[in-house]
Amino acid sequence: MKLSWSHAVLNVGNLEKMLDFYMNTLGFDIADRGPLAENAPEIVFLSNDPDEHHQIAMVAMRKDDAPPNTLNHLAFRIENFSDIQSLNTRLTTQAVKVLPLSHGNTLSLYFNDPEGNGLEVFWDTPWHVAQPQGEVWDPALDEAAALAWVESTFEKEPSFARSEEAGSAFVNRHQS
Repeated sequence: MKLSWSHAVLNVGNLEKMLDFYMNTLGFDIADRGPLAENAPEIVFLSNDPDEHHQIAMVAMRKDDAPPNTLNHLAFRIENFSDIQSLNTRLTTQAVKVLPLSHGNTLSLYFNDPEGNGLEVFWDTPWHVAQPQGEVWDPALDEAAALAWVESTFEKEPSFARSEEAGSAFVNRHQS
């Protein structure tokens, strides 16, 4: 059986602030919204994939500024290296603290949404590296320089190989 990630539901305190961040910073659109039941909080469904009704849903149910639930982070794959650079620019322009971390098999940006939920947006590299791994990388590098940096940083790892040569069903899949 192959399981694919479908969606996450976040309990939020400030729905409008969260919608603004997910829509204007990360590019999600509202797919649906409405009350969970009569006199119940509203749920808002968001997606940035036309083939998915929703990837994230939000319910305004948090009552205080307590840390978010036990969610560590939500991860999103992007297809183009330039998109990770554009996102990094948007986040830093908005004064969002970003941790650019490479796992060898990815170049990732880790950051929090306005309510402290951890997010990761990553781009797959052409290599497989056994996990866990993590090295800070420079998002100002162009694609060729970033790939050269990944190769020189992780090539001494015993598991380092081009993804197509690694022979694993999980090659080039994010593992964090």
